Amino acid sequence: MLAYIVRRLFNAILTLLVVTAVTFAIFFAIPKATGSDPALLYIGKQSDPAAIEGIRTKMGFDDPIVVQYGKFLKGIVAGRDYANGADVNHCPAPCLGYSFSTDQEVTPLLMEDLPVTLSLALGAAVLWLLLGIAAGVISALRRGSFVDRAAMTTALAGVSLPVYFTGLLASAIFVYWLEWLPQGQYVPFTENPAEWFTNLLLPWITLAFLFAATYARLTRANMLETLGEDYVRTARAKGLKERTVIGKHALRSGLTPIVTVFGLDLGALLGGAVLTETVFNLRGLGYQALTAIRQNDLPIILGVTLIAAAFIVLANLVVDLVYGYIDPRVRLA
Repeated sequence: MLAYIVRRLFNAILTLLVVTAVTFAIFFAIPKATGSDPALLYIGKQSDPAAIEGIRTKMGFDDPIVVQYGKFLKGIVAGRDYANGADVNHCPAPCLGYSFSTDQEVTPLLMEDLPVTLSLALGAAVLWLLLGIAAGVISALRRGSFVDRAAMTTALAGVSLPVYFTGLLASAIFVYWLEWLPQGQYVPFTENPAEWFTNLLLPWITLAFLFAATYARLTRANMLETLGEDYVRTARAKGLKERTVIGKHALRSGLTPIVTVFGLDLGALLGGAVLTETVFNLRGLGYQALTAIRQNDLPIILGVTLIAAAFIVLANLVVDLVYGYIDPRVRLA
């Protein structure tokens, strides 16, 4: 098991290095090759040539792309100094540069928004995992019944309807019409747990409605397949309780694809739920990325992209380790 974990960790580190190289090239090498000057985005087109040249020197935009990438990696690991003559700014690790629009360090800006995205993603993940698996199991056990058809119809609606529609509709019903939930801003859990919960409940439900639909359909399909296997019939013939047959034998065998999808969905969502954060005015990583795109703020976009990629790689690593625990054959392979 230890060798398996080491291999997966090594692969994860290599993947992150490739991601940083590709992302850096997209945001800095390609614009430079097409004639776009990052210094102009940083300081503005109306500035004098001396100021623009000073920014190029300070930010290292005149260095070869390989040198720029090396400094970028060094900034992430050990921090970086930005110098223009006597003007020296130290950016501590992990340094992702300075925002073009606010001239602030990117990492603290993103760390301020990260708790919002974490709260949104983790809370919604718990809901959609529980509701999706429960609906899928019930539908499989009552195949062809009214409950099965109702659950799959609801799942189809959840997959088909976009977040901006369900989010606005849910706000209109539960916030403005019934007035059951507040239309508030994000409140940190450490300040007021009750307001943190009530303000995030509607976004959680909206996201869970979207993702739970996929898990319900996937769980139902896997359960219908495993319920017809010989080992399930043998377990029932031995007189095991139906709860044990379903939970220990049938459901566990169908967890592998569910774990895969859950890891990918959660990893991607931790990088920022752009539509959901925009609909509910939650200033998380997705909202920050959307604002940065409008302002051509390349370091912010780069930082959000790298954080999202890191979460996806981490989620895949966790999924691989869970595979090794659930199915020993994965470790042997």
